[in-house]
Amino acid sequence: MKQRITIDPITRLEGHGKIEVFLDEAGEVANTYFQIPELRGFEVFCLGRPAEEMPRITNRICGVCPEAHHMAASKALDMLYHVDPPRAGKMLRELFYSAFYVTDHTTHFYALGGPDFVVGPDAPAAERNILGVVAKVGQEAGLRVINTRKKNHEVIQIIGGRAIHPVAGLPGGMSKAINEEERQFIEQVARENIEFGLWSLEVFSQIVLNNSAYVDLILSDTYTQRTYYMGLVDENNHVNFYDGLIRVVDPDGNEFAKYAPVDYLDHIAEHVEPTSYLKYPYLKNIGWKGFVDGADSGMYACTPLSRLNAAEGMATMEAQAAYQKYFSVLGGRPVHHTLAAHWARLVELLYAAERMLELATDPEITSPNVRTIPTETPTVGIATVEAPRGTLTHHYETDENGILTKVNLIVGTTNNHAPITLSIKKAASSLIHEGVVNDGILNMVEMAFRSYDPCFSCATHSLPGQMPLEVIVRDAKGEVVDHRAQYCTPD
Repeated sequence: MKQRITIDPITRLEGHGKIEVFLDEAGEVANTYFQIPELRGFEVFCLGRPAEEMPRITNRICGVCPEAHHMAASKALDMLYHVDPPRAGKMLRELFYSAFYVTDHTTHFYALGGPDFVVGPDAPAAERNILGVVAKVGQEAGLRVINTRKKNHEVIQIIGGRAIHPVAGLPGGMSKAINEEERQFIEQVARENIEFGLWSLEVFSQIVLNNSAYVDLILSDTYTQRTYYMGLVDENNHVNFYDGLIRVVDPDGNEFAKYAPVDYLDHIAEHVEPTSYLKYPYLKNIGWKGFVDGADSGMYACTPLSRLNAAEGMATMEAQAAYQKYFSVLGGRPVHHTLAAHWARLVELLYAAERMLELATDPEITSPNVRTIPTETPTVGIATVEAPRGTLTHHYETDENGILTKVNLIVGTTNNHAPITLSIKKAASSLIHEGVVNDGILNMVEMAFRSYDPCFSCATHSLPGQMPLEVIVRDAKGEVVDHRAQYCTPD
């Protein structure tokens, strides 16, 4: 008789999801299903609203990465209103975004992904959390993590107007400049961030790289798959979070495509499966081949690991040194070991800190000229930024009055949906044999998706198919007086 194993809820992620594992009569994995049961609907209920509201509406999608949606929306409005922000406005946006990257990558490494390594993948569930990490690395280290997040959220509030759900981004730039006192504070935070980034890489080296069992786990076939990789790059093919061209490399690291965000529909299509509200993007020029990897599959990933694979270097000195060590230890570019995304995340954290310092010390950063007022009739706006968990694209279309007639959001987790699904199946098939399952094994199956730092709140915005809905109406005595259903069979 076949056995069904359910991991519900999945832990240490943003949003909700569950994993279904089906075993055959011999206790081997027959199939796995990665299901996203939530539906947010932002692509639909934004229709009919003024386009200029999008930076404030879409950042409500998620409380973890509102800054990413705020920036993507603001940039999309620049194109929609045919306006180019002044240099100081662009720098303020990127400065704001760099501080956000430090906070977000810190959260994932120490609170979400880190417990699997710092505490241990098969440690008791009650210890696999931020408290377990603090107990392992020490209270002083824990306070350092908390203080880093605290100070960078202060920077986000100074520039963005609010510490959560920012409001400063507008079509054509930003709503306010920063003064010299604020600049000095931000510069000091950036310098501390660089020290924190270097320290975090050393923590990773001591705890993970010096543990042969952890290194073997990272390099194991259980967590290895060969896909295409996507990420934003600058004119030198270096990693950039705020602006640039989208570069895709094949499983051998060769450039497959490089295009402007406005051309994304020429390269990306979406597949739908009945088991999830979340779509499966794939490379249009290869096609959807199912949940398989390799050069013949249109599947691609866009994680921190993917961004390092898609780029040819980092634009700052210390991050470039960390980038070179990363690929040297892991056998060269590209890296196909999905758990190595945790290491890549720390390389990116260091880059964000260094870029933050560059921007905070630019003489023009305190210029009051931070916005160009739009004067043209709005039409279409498309923009891309790199959210910490992947490439994020906002696409808006309006009528002549700026009222939204089309909204399309392709977020990092949506881009990663297919490789996450494949990673889960591969991990389960490698770890579960003869029906033997325990908490440690199930956590190691969860580790397959956790390296992607998924955010399912961000990913479910439109209905790809038909939503089962059942409504039961009862009177004051609890008796059923009406029973309606769509796309499901009432009892």
